[in-house]
Amino acid sequence: MSKSAAFFDLDRTLIAGASLFPVGMEAWRRGSASNGDVAKWALAAAAFMTVGDKGGESSTDVRTDLLSQIAGASADSVDALGSAVLPRLEARVRPEAARLIAMHHDAGRETWIVSASPHTVVEPLAVSLGMTGAIATRGEIVDGHYTGELDGPFVYGEGKSAAIARLADTRDYDLHLCYAYSDSISDLPMLEMVGHPVAVNPDSELAQVANDRGWPRVIFARKAKKVITFSGVGSGTAAGIAIAYFLGRRHGRSSTLTRMRRR
Repeated sequence: MSKSAAFFDLDRTLIAGASLFPVGMEAWRRGSASNGDVAKWALAAAAFMTVGDKGGESSTDVRTDLLSQIAGASADSVDALGSAVLPRLEARVRPEAARLIAMHHDAGRETWIVSASPHTVVEPLAVSLGMTGAIATRGEIVDGHYTGELDGPFVYGEGKSAAIARLADTRDYDLHLCYAYSDSISDLPMLEMVGHPVAVNPDSELAQVANDRGWPRVIFARKAKKVITFSGVGSGTAAGIAIAYFLGRRHGRSSTLTRMRRR
């Protein structure tokens, strides 16, 4: 029997807001970042909240800064930073996303966070949520200390889809049976590679792509009692998160039928 998984972007999808701002604040409290660093990260987080991740160099600046800030730090100290930030990230998890993860687990599907944020921050959150694991950016460690360089790819854009492809090969996933959730046009490569793409709180560019391709679109509110859904042929409201799961499944079935008819 083919295996499948569900892949969740982190910022503005699984959690409300940007994950790296609380990370930067904790680094500042520990003396690893300056006031200027935090101010720059705060502006980046505010822009992200307003318009989403538009890609380009600005999208990598904060993560590059963080890598440089931890150069020379011990792996244990960075792990401790990740543990300290975990409660703040847990508080930002969207209730709809948590229920959606549970639905995938009930279906026997593995679940992963896929994020450009540091692995030492993302992995504890995945464990906390009972997910299979995290695909995230790793810093190079030599003799127990971070060098300030990457260990592997930057898990962003095409880097996300490449990492998922490697994982799917290792774990024998059938990508046509897999789901992916994201808010950002920068994650288009990840969404295009699965049979069940779902746009969550999409930015304007991703919303347009989803509309053009008939992908399901859902809006998760920060403190939602309901989910506003947009199916690509109409709109409405529905209580409960099941709509995101079943819209994604419906799209996947339609795509499969289309592929079969073309053969």
